[in-house]
Amino acid sequence: MIIDCHGHYTTAPQALEDWRKRQVANLATPELGPKVSELQISDDELRETIESNQLKLMKQRGSDLTIFSPRASFMAHHIGDFNTSATWAAICNELCFRVSELFPEHFIGAAMLPQSPGVDPASCIPELEKCVKDYGFVGLNLNPDPSGGHWTSPPLSDKQWYPIYEKMVEYDIPAMIHVSTSCNCAFHTTGAHYLNADTTAFMQCLTSDLFKDFPTLKFVIPHGGGAVPYHWGRFRGLAQEMKKPLLKDHLLNNIFFDTCVYHQPGIDLLTRVIPVENVLFASEMIGAVRGIDPETGHYYDDTKRYIEAANISAEERHLIYEGNARRVYPRLDAALKAKDK
Repeated sequence: MIIDCHGHYTTAPQALEDWRKRQVANLATPELGPKVSELQISDDELRETIESNQLKLMKQRGSDLTIFSPRASFMAHHIGDFNTSATWAAICNELCFRVSELFPEHFIGAAMLPQSPGVDPASCIPELEKCVKDYGFVGLNLNPDPSGGHWTSPPLSDKQWYPIYEKMVEYDIPAMIHVSTSCNCAFHTTGAHYLNADTTAFMQCLTSDLFKDFPTLKFVIPHGGGAVPYHWGRFRGLAQEMKKPLLKDHLLNNIFFDTCVYHQPGIDLLTRVIPVENVLFASEMIGAVRGIDPETGHYYDDTKRYIEAANISAEERHLIYEGNARRVYPRLDAALKAKDK
């Protein structure tokens, strides 16, 4: 199988965005609505958005299954308060669940959390539990910066995050470390904020002993790890100066990287620098970079082409496409085995 570990519902029906705009417009007057019951999206509408977009491209490009979560830029945890985020997260997660029910062979869910700046992350646990127990989701997206580009939260190694980690360990699910929209004009959302966050999250883990407290905790750092593979020598050297163990022992039992890197040299670097056992196939298709590369004539986010052209063995290619995802997402592996896959 070819498992894409990084997919978002970027093509949700327009009614979802319209409902959200009304919610944001009435932050100071929530009694004016909108009510959750006012959002009406039929199964046929969901089918149309998926069949003509994600599923169509999956079939064209040759991937089989996508771990599917709400649109990252729509999380916007900095908007409103916890109740705002809780209502919004529940709506978005339910839509992804419905997609996974309509297309069970091709999509399985990962949860958006109802994070809010300054609010105890433990408040997210009920939504996380619902998504795992009721929806069968196999992972979650964890935003290390709910403030939207101002970084007001403590680092991921801080004990305030531990209630989330304890649930992740209990349910044996990984977190993709994924920020949302930047409301700081100094940081472009997808070109800077996302990649900054990927690099920052890795460094927060490097400077801490988080994985001594949670030896089975697993993080997937998206977008190829931001600057991490390109500056691997810097991180190795910094760890050495801090008297940390070798990175392969300190972090690589717990941290993994996806292949949302949109050119061949980037994938070549990733697979040369980072052990293949730590690389998971992903495309984030119909996401941040949707155009056609004039140098190749192919879509930038058709990442399977880069894996096929990389100088790796068939066994290594299998790990990237399937083996690593089954290991990092044990609930996904169990769900597939239940279907004799």
